[in-house]
Amino acid sequence: MGDEAIISGSDLEQLEKSLLDSVQNASDLSGLDEVRVSALGKKGQVSRLLKRLGFLAAEDRKSFGQAINGIKQRVGLAIGERKKVLDQEALDDRLATESADVTLPVRSGPLLDGRVHPVSQVMDEIFEIFADIGFSVAEGPDIETDYYNFTALNIPPEHPARQEHDTFYFNERDDGSRLVLRTHTSPVQIRTMLEKKPPVRIIAPGRVYRCDSDQTHTPMFHQVEGLVIDTGTHLGHLKWVLEEFCKAFFEVDEVKMRFRASHFPFTEPSMEVDVGYAKEGDKIRIGEGDDWLEILGCGMVHPNVLRNVNYDPSTVQGFAFGMGIDRLAMLKYGMPDLRAFFTADLRWLKHYGFMPLDVPTLAGGLSA
Repeated sequence: MGDEAIISGSDLEQLEKSLLDSVQNASDLSGLDEVRVSALGKKGQVSRLLKRLGFLAAEDRKSFGQAINGIKQRVGLAIGERKKVLDQEALDDRLATESADVTLPVRSGPLLDGRVHPVSQVMDEIFEIFADIGFSVAEGPDIETDYYNFTALNIPPEHPARQEHDTFYFNERDDGSRLVLRTHTSPVQIRTMLEKKPPVRIIAPGRVYRCDSDQTHTPMFHQVEGLVIDTGTHLGHLKWVLEEFCKAFFEVDEVKMRFRASHFPFTEPSMEVDVGYAKEGDKIRIGEGDDWLEILGCGMVHPNVLRNVNYDPSTVQGFAFGMGIDRLAMLKYGMPDLRAFFTADLRWLKHYGFMPLDVPTLAGGLSA
């Protein structure tokens, strides 16, 4: 019979019966799929019949097309019903034959396989220490205005920190101003003081951004700053806070600290702080030895900063400090390269990361 010939109604009935019988006789899912391809696939029997429509006279196309589509629909439904039966039979067979080996070791699961990043762990340690001495946590946006990031902090227009080689700027806005990725978390101090009257006692952790990249610097890193404003605050309070923090963080009974004169636009006087350490092989022991290591900067809040937030420098004063969280993590846990913090290497995280249930507490030990 040529492609132009019309198949009679009895031939179509015989074809449908044959296809439905093949569906019912399929004994497994792979056999059923072979029947589906043979009947309804691109080169299947039904598809070949549909291609004949182009050779038929106009008055015959409608009835022939309806008949073929009817077969296609009924065969498709039959395949679907048969598949349900075979799926259930396959499941029953698996349940009857398969068994679980209860002697196999239990999978460890996320609580044992997962790791907390050292930066997150050290942040929790810092929060625990400062919460114990009365500090609260304040946060602010990563994208800041020039005013909050520089001007309100007494940083003059010609200061090198404002240059593009040190700071990430956004495109210029219609009014000529440019937003920046904050270079420190000090803008959080400004925002807090504008919203709250003294006394103020906060730490401000978060990501900061600077154009720098080497073994100990990355374009994005983590910083925590502290601020205390009150009527009788003085350098002795600052020294005590930093000593207590270092002893608790490095988990030593005593720590040697050296305060060196420095300059920051937002503090006066300004100091950089070193801690004494000893080196044994590749290990650094804080609190021992006669060598010195810089860990943070600090000072008394500049009167101009207080005026910028509507505080009266004649009645209140305070101190501020800032330190790199990533650097603290490197010192405490012996990680030699800061860039590895951000490579998403699971091997590194497995080695240096912390168990999810290792929650730092002062009572139980920060790094216990």
